[in-house]
Amino acid sequence: MDLQHNDFDRILFFEHARKTAEATHAKNPSDADNLTRWAGALLELSQFQNVQESKIMIQDAISKLEEVLVLKPKKHDALWCLGNAHTSHAFLTPDAEEAKEYFDTAAEYFKKAVAEEPGNDLYRKSLEVSAKAPELHVEIHRHGFGQQVMGAADGPSTSSGTMAAKKKKSSDLKYDIFGWIILAVGIVAWVGFGKSNVPPPPQL
Repeated sequence: MDLQHNDFDRILFFEHARKTAEATHAKNPSDADNLTRWAGALLELSQFQNVQESKIMIQDAISKLEEVLVLKPKKHDALWCLGNAHTSHAFLTPDAEEAKEYFDTAAEYFKKAVAEEPGNDLYRKSLEVSAKAPELHVEIHRHGFGQQVMGAADGPSTSSGTMAAKKKKSSDLKYDIFGWIILAVGIVAWVGFGKSNVPPPPQL
């Protein structure tokens, strides 16, 4: 997969964040904030994988966020992240009915996040956008972009010129769909790690 410099920096940052959260979890499994940051890092990293690997990472993030809710059932940022995770999983699911179940679950989590923190514009915007997600999903898969979303370049290229154009279109579409999710998750993770005083990743 071709990665721009900024993408590479983000991968390094969130891979470091993932490893740091994993190490922290080994020492303190009941740290709900750390579990939330770990899940956020997984959601970020999932966008750079092929579809199957993305789904595995998203599912891992979901399981960690569900652990958070066992510890703190009303933790609004975990509820919101779960909404994002289920939305991401839905877009990677070609079957519209199956995807709708993920979208419905996502909407429920967004509603709970808004209920816990009604003044949060990001949560309200996520809930608002989630209502349009199933329609967007249908359009994406109708036009055959579904398998290209989230870096699903599983097969070898045939015509480099045509594939380059498709890759550009796929990349643009990917960021259109997941931009609001990824940006928001990134903000949460950066702020969370800033508060945790995590040391910077080693310079290569």
